[in-house]
Amino acid sequence: MSFQKDFLWGSASAAYQIEGASNIDGKGDSIWDTYSAIPGNTFKDTTGEVAIDFYHKYEEDIELMKEMGLKAYRFSVAWSRILPGGKGEVNHEGVEFYHKVIDKLLECGIEPILTVYHWDLPQALQDEYGGWESRQIIEDFENYCILLYKEYGKKVKHWVTLNEQNIFTTLGYLYALHPPKKSNYQLFIDVNHIANLANAKAIAAFRKYVPEGLVGPSFAYGPAYAKSCNPVDVIAMENAQELNNFLWMDVYARGEYSTLAINLLKQIGVTIPMEEGDTEILKGGLPDFMGVNYYSTATYQGEALATDDQQQGNTVQSTVKDLPTDKLFENAKNEFVKLTDWNWVIDSEGLRVALRRITSRYNLPVFITENGLGAYDTLNEDGTIDDQYRIDYLREHVREIERSIEDGCEVLGYCTWSMQDLFSWLNGYSKRYGFIYVDRDEESERELKRYKKKSFHWYKSVIESNGRETGDLEGVNSVHRAEEEKKIG
Repeated sequence: MSFQKDFLWGSASAAYQIEGASNIDGKGDSIWDTYSAIPGNTFKDTTGEVAIDFYHKYEEDIELMKEMGLKAYRFSVAWSRILPGGKGEVNHEGVEFYHKVIDKLLECGIEPILTVYHWDLPQALQDEYGGWESRQIIEDFENYCILLYKEYGKKVKHWVTLNEQNIFTTLGYLYALHPPKKSNYQLFIDVNHIANLANAKAIAAFRKYVPEGLVGPSFAYGPAYAKSCNPVDVIAMENAQELNNFLWMDVYARGEYSTLAINLLKQIGVTIPMEEGDTEILKGGLPDFMGVNYYSTATYQGEALATDDQQQGNTVQSTVKDLPTDKLFENAKNEFVKLTDWNWVIDSEGLRVALRRITSRYNLPVFITENGLGAYDTLNEDGTIDDQYRIDYLREHVREIERSIEDGCEVLGYCTWSMQDLFSWLNGYSKRYGFIYVDRDEESERELKRYKKKSFHWYKSVIESNGRETGDLEGVNSVHRAEEEKKIG
């Protein structure tokens, strides 16, 4: 068994992180336009006002995707570019922009994967009723989705509803690192339940407007490990798995919260705000696949131990130290894995664990909608970027996907994060993920010139061979160098 012939080798991005053009052609402000403009919220106060200017450079970037042989490209639509006020009057220039992006992708033989929501809520809805804190957003989100389905549903067959709901709710309402920068566990659960309802309503509407398409949410899945065989650590791991993973995935795949999750929340004085009709809504919006954004695993223990882990200086840190769940589980150090420059665990086998657990618990196909390595990249004088470390990272993850398919997991596609370097929500432009180096930093936009990294050529070979070429490429350095020298002149 190996990758199927129609396996979607792709890459991904998010509107706020690449588009720029934040206040032109009728676009309204998002919560990230507002949040990143407040000093201290991001590294060196960087914003996505210009980002990498995909809004004006989309044709150039998509031509590079075509050169790579990319089969799919996942991108998000900026809600406030379509509906500046979050609802009501439609901005037709915004609608037309995404038509042009989709048409260009299709012209280049690339399957568009459209993400409806990637964290950039219209500021108008936050101001009017608190955004995700109010059930009013369920109707507004559904109407926004229907607008997109009607506009793009005949062209786009793969859709993602909410991107990393677990991240935008925890960082926004627990760790106070994303807008609206709050920390209240009950409010977090309230917001998360409303988002679950909105997601289910969006999927139910999808069945009517895009009946031949496939839809699902993208979940940031970090499989849970126990620190040791000590039963105390194993129970802690089980608790963490319920409240950090199944709390979302059970609702997505089954339309219900698990009994364990409900009772664990009660132990810390928190309840899920179920109302009449909610159960039917959740049951009525089940997905075609489980979207998975995979970066790392997490290890847990029953009792806290002192750690000496050091975070990177260019990462904005949360000041929230204590959570109600600390009595149920504590994070622990995994001695068997390496770390990225930002102290994220590197665990390629954890992706296999994730795919197997989803298959075992939910029996759903999986679409890997993000996976990648954030690192410091160096642009050499000759225009090359030797990111062998990224190749090593991605190669091992691709191998684990193949092993998972051999295990019996159904995997629809694999989107790396990301195609181009982009604005990192909290880390500015120093944390690079892309196959394409964009020459800018926090201090200067320069010319936003694009350079192909060594990994660009490696991934091209992976796609051409449908996953068979995952080793080091003989001569890739010389090919890379020769192409860039020719480009430079």
